[in-house]
Amino acid sequence: MNRMPQEEQQFAIYHDLWIDARPDVVFRAVSLPEELVNWWPKICEGTPAAGGAYHFYFSDEYDWYGRVLEYTEPERFSIAMTEADEDWSPTCFGFELLSSGTGTEVHFFHEGWLARNAHYKRSNYCWAILLLGLKNYVERGIILPFEERE
Repeated sequence: MNRMPQEEQQFAIYHDLWIDARPDVVFRAVSLPEELVNWWPKICEGTPAAGGAYHFYFSDEYDWYGRVLEYTEPERFSIAMTEADEDWSPTCFGFELLSSGTGTEVHFFHEGWLARNAHYKRSNYCWAILLLGLKNYVERGIILPFEERE
């Protein structure tokens, strides 16, 4: 087996899901700060435009910032982390949305992880749970209290 040393590799998280809502509705839920707080961070501020800055507040320990890499409504939204812990700092995450029948096919990615360590594994699990929260929020208006989110 011819593998690169781990410090030269990058790892990624990918999740696909289907949401019973139009792409423009899903796009707003994944890109607008006032919608993101309904399924992901406790507090969010940002400028939804390419190059815009975002602030994601989860707790004093997890008070992070990112920059919008892509904002193509209603198809693609991605953010590069600019200030976070050492595992998240070199990463970017985002969404590709495709119209599918009466709903939206959501392709989520979180790329640029430098190690498949405990934080990577925990984040992979948390993204799956949070994306279910996104689906429940968009389809049924369910907002899980922040303290109950993974």
